Amino acid sequence: MAGQLRHMLRDDDVNHDEQKQILELGMKFRGNRFYHRPFEGPQGVAVIFDKPSTRTRSSFSIGVAELGGYPLVIDKSGSQLGRGEPVADTARVLTRMAYGIVWRTFEQSRVEEMAKYATVPVVNALTDDFHPCQVLADFLTIAQFKGGVDSLEGMTIAYLGDSANNMANSYLLAGAVAGMHVRVAGPNGFLPRRDIVEDAERLADGNGGSILVTTDAREAVKDADCVFTDTWVSMGEEGEYAIRSKPFWPYQVNDELMALAKPDALFQHCLPAYRGKEVTASVIDGPQSVVWDEAENRLHAQKALLTWLIGQQRGDDTLLS
Repeated sequence: MAGQLRHMLRDDDVNHDEQKQILELGMKFRGNRFYHRPFEGPQGVAVIFDKPSTRTRSSFSIGVAELGGYPLVIDKSGSQLGRGEPVADTARVLTRMAYGIVWRTFEQSRVEEMAKYATVPVVNALTDDFHPCQVLADFLTIAQFKGGVDSLEGMTIAYLGDSANNMANSYLLAGAVAGMHVRVAGPNGFLPRRDIVEDAERLADGNGGSILVTTDAREAVKDADCVFTDTWVSMGEEGEYAIRSKPFWPYQVNDELMALAKPDALFQHCLPAYRGKEVTASVIDGPQSVVWDEAENRLHAQKALLTWLIGQQRGDDTLLS
């Protein structure tokens, strides 16, 4: 069977059924970390970092190895990309050597250009606009605690804080693909771009979900099944924390806000977390928090994604089940 080259550059690069396939694979990898080994050889996967990383570096490096492959980890300082080599040239070189390319970078246009010239799957490991691998792990965590992948359909999730960032964008798109009711709350001036909201609304209409963007944290959290947040200050802006954090204090996830969600609601955070700021210690270290399972699920979800993508390319149905 002929294969099809697929990439994961933003959360809506897969449809509803395909997202479910990937998450089901993730559940199988949770049960058996060596469920599939599609990169036996070992076959190399380039894992490129233009930004510092703990969870993404660890989960992709270990994940590729557990899939039977060799993770070629490249830092910006050790790459010609960091010295201005065109993305297209790097893509043309890596695509002749590696069986996949994973990239954590800045502008979304960079991973899109990489994918344009690559002949192997390209995975967005985080850009300024989207973080699809994190949200796959987050949804895998919901499936783990809420009765499986089918439980995602019709579920209500709430994201609070800086809603103009990559996490909010990914929750909107991925949640809409899943058929969830997605609520995003943040202050004026820190809300998602209209084009992303419109894409999410279109997807939600087709999958039985809904989208709410609001400045009211309480409205977002009311009866939610899962509550998410993220740091209020992005990497490199830590020196401006006192100024940048001012608009976000009403969106701190604390016991009072969590009490508005369902009694069995989960709390998730993509980490690193700053206790006493975007979330209180009582919440992130409390009984509703599943952040450590969420962090582990980066490994299982990303292995599932890489397996699914390479299965699509090779036309190998045995890797898709």
